[in-house]
Amino acid sequence: MAQLVVALDFKDAARALSMARSLKGAVSWMKVGLELFTAEGPAVVSGLKDMGFNVFLDLKFFDIPNTVQGAVRSAARLGADMVNIHALGGERMAQAAMVGCVEGVISGAKPPLILAVTMLTSMAAGDLPVDGAPAPSEMALDLAVKAKQYGLNGVVCSGLEVVDIKSACGSEYICLTPGIRPATLSGDDQRRVVTPAQAVHNGSDFLVVGRPVTGASSPRDAAVTIVEEMLSAE
Repeated sequence: MAQLVVALDFKDAARALSMARSLKGAVSWMKVGLELFTAEGPAVVSGLKDMGFNVFLDLKFFDIPNTVQGAVRSAARLGADMVNIHALGGERMAQAAMVGCVEGVISGAKPPLILAVTMLTSMAAGDLPVDGAPAPSEMALDLAVKAKQYGLNGVVCSGLEVVDIKSACGSEYICLTPGIRPATLSGDDQRRVVTPAQAVHNGSDFLVVGRPVTGASSPRDAAVTIVEEMLSAE
């Protein structure tokens, strides 16, 4: 069953934790990204864990293998349930991340899932600063297959790419999809987008939604509506 992950893209922990508190019981996953983590640090993750949430630490690690190993180790010690790295970091970086994951896991706890970012959902054809670059969907598929070979648990990709990735990597291979937008929402900086129902129908395991929930007049109602749409598409 696909799960909803709410992106807490706030500037401070007070608003982020208040939003999470208002959604408790409606969703079980929260995402902490670069803006919030840079502003507030590990404490915001600890606060969410204390509330009983699963936490996706979305920092997209991309560095030399030793640095990424240490970063993932720290994320595991913090209690993050899911962490991502860039697939473009290659095999040595990916394998270092998996080592760090095991090194940092708290005794008796499950190690966090390690996902590889393929192509950002804000990018479309022509956005890669490389002459003759393949289409985003082609590059995402190639990187997903490589990430599976590296031993990672799954990928971050557009819902548009899930069918091909699952076909190539197996149905058990995790696909987390940002760029989820209800059909009634007007456009924003996301470009390769799908509706919640489309994502679930395509096989997405986790759907990341931010502003359509956190910016709604009633975030809880918005989250419940999205979950209901996801369930109807199972």
